[in-house]
Amino acid sequence: MNFPFNKPFLAGREKQYLDEALVSGKLSGNGDFTRRCQTLLETKYGLRKTLLTTSCTDALELAALLIDIQPGDEVIIPSYTFVSTANAFALRRAKIVFADSQNEHPNLDAGGLEALITPRTRAIIPVHYGGQSCDMPTIMQLAKKHSLWVVEDAAQAIDSAADGKFLGGIGHLGAFSFHDTKNIIAGEGGALSINHGPFIRRAEILWEKGTNRSAFFRGEVDKYGWVDVGSSFLPSELIAAFLLAQLEEVEKIQRMRMQAWRVYQSALLALQNHGVLVMPDFPHNAHLFYLVCRSLDERTALIAHLKAQGIASVFHYLSLHKSPYFAARHDGRDLPNADRFTDCLLRLPMYAELGADGAQRICEAILSFYNR
Repeated sequence: MNFPFNKPFLAGREKQYLDEALVSGKLSGNGDFTRRCQTLLETKYGLRKTLLTTSCTDALELAALLIDIQPGDEVIIPSYTFVSTANAFALRRAKIVFADSQNEHPNLDAGGLEALITPRTRAIIPVHYGGQSCDMPTIMQLAKKHSLWVVEDAAQAIDSAADGKFLGGIGHLGAFSFHDTKNIIAGEGGALSINHGPFIRRAEILWEKGTNRSAFFRGEVDKYGWVDVGSSFLPSELIAAFLLAQLEEVEKIQRMRMQAWRVYQSALLALQNHGVLVMPDFPHNAHLFYLVCRSLDERTALIAHLKAQGIASVFHYLSLHKSPYFAARHDGRDLPNADRFTDCLLRLPMYAELGADGAQRICEAILSFYNR
């Protein structure tokens, strides 16, 4: 039996809602399905205001506009992340200042953040890798002390919480992804949570191409026009219809993913206890399961071993401070933890239908590699 790295899961009502959208006569964005998704996200996760977007990338770009990033402003971002995290601010011609990961986890090292803050720093962008929260109390304290904005990259963190608060709802803004590799999917798609009240009105304008169209449809103005910069960040009603079917079944999807995650953690624990590898110690939202091998060569050999048995495993991010685009712009600091995760972290298959049996089969293949 083959195990793909990812397999999109249909929760049940996707086709029904798509059919309803098709016959509604409203396919463009900001219709009934969009509003239902936004209300569900706000209610379930305690978000002050939510706007659906075509992707998490778009949500981050909208955030960069909202906090008014200007050329030369400095933005602190983890090096170990997807390029969209940095691109959203590089597009505004910000100076990207990369932070290292923690020694024991890919999340950024909050203890090293204050040393990176200068008078030109405008924002910190914590990325909740694998749905595990960054040290948000420390980050928010630093932001308050230095008058900085915090934009949570919660692309992987839907339905994940820390200290009683859902991720994406702690910083001033939060960006989510519904790409088909995520827990909750819409093919593509994302959302921006606006947790800082003064941003809400302008966020709607930027979201609607720089117009006050949303206010017009609510009857707040007698006509709408171009009042600010903006872009076409809205997803279609087809994306929103598919997404609603997923959001309504989030508990079911999470239970299924948790089954596989817990088997991975239990079956491979002995390898971690013997110092062979490192793995996450808590499921959070069961977005992913990773191993940190002892070397690049070991990871390469393990990938080949699993592939030979029909199991697709992948390495993950490459340190952005060493990327072809950014290497010459980096300030020269060593970021050893980001580089170690670049070379040694391996992601295992994780999807709702994998189940306990599938995860057990994959664990047996991993154990056979280390016990040979």
